[in-house]
Amino acid sequence: MSTHRPALPPITALRALEALDRLGSASAVADEMSLTQSAISRQFQTLEAHLGAQLIDRDRKRLSLTKAGQDYVQDIRPALSQIAQAALKLHVAPVGGTLNLAILPTFGMRWLVPRLPDFARLHPDITINMTTRMRPFNFASEPFDAALHFGEPDWPGTDRLLLSQERVLPVCAPGLLPKGVPASPEALLKLPLLHIQTRPRAWQDWFQQLGVAHPHPLPGTVHDQFTTISQAALHGLGVALMPNYLVEQDLATGRLIAAFPDAVETLGAYYLVWPREKSRDESLRQFRHWLASQAQPDDALPR
Repeated sequence: MSTHRPALPPITALRALEALDRLGSASAVADEMSLTQSAISRQFQTLEAHLGAQLIDRDRKRLSLTKAGQDYVQDIRPALSQIAQAALKLHVAPVGGTLNLAILPTFGMRWLVPRLPDFARLHPDITINMTTRMRPFNFASEPFDAALHFGEPDWPGTDRLLLSQERVLPVCAPGLLPKGVPASPEALLKLPLLHIQTRPRAWQDWFQQLGVAHPHPLPGTVHDQFTTISQAALHGLGVALMPNYLVEQDLATGRLIAAFPDAVETLGAYYLVWPREKSRDESLRQFRHWLASQAQPDDALPR
């Protein structure tokens, strides 16, 4: 007795359903897929007939997803993304390999990118695509082979390579301290403090390492990236706790001053992380091997 495997749903219909969830209207789906609205409607009918479920709510003015349709899109979206990425790999780098890397914006640009010409020289057949991601994500639903990560080595389901420790220093514009650098770190509690979204406890950890009791939480303005928080510090809006490799030039020119001379090592570090199931991917293996030669886990970040 033979067992017939059910036919997969048509890919065009799946793409249309995902696009309707993302774009919100059949006309936008038709524009994105270069089809007519009637053709999009037929795709939905075909998919519903194939699955035996109602996925679309229809009224005279618009189409929308039912609850079952919304749930189904959430299940198929990662698979559609993987299919698209696989096709892109074949198109962009049919001979060598492709590595899709999520990077932290500042560390990626200031630490990784200046080193990449050496990797390109050693592995000209491997293409590295980079996209900014500031927080951990689920590798199963994102089209990445690896990511740069700051913090504890606690990204679930991943292996890791330690790249470097980090030391941070409080800095500000000279005008914020007209009487000079204070004698104790407690004095900084009286100044406006600048915070960064991705490290909400950075100031608490810094004060704690210097043995200073502090209110919780510490007040101050919040910024999304080091580039914006450094500009706020340069314009005298407050004291920023910055990785020392990012502010060396501004300290040397006097645009910024150390609000307290002690740089302390942060509790986190920089890592390359990757899902365990991709550990044997050849492009990723070559990249990890090269990156290990660039890592300096026992030293301050390179200048």
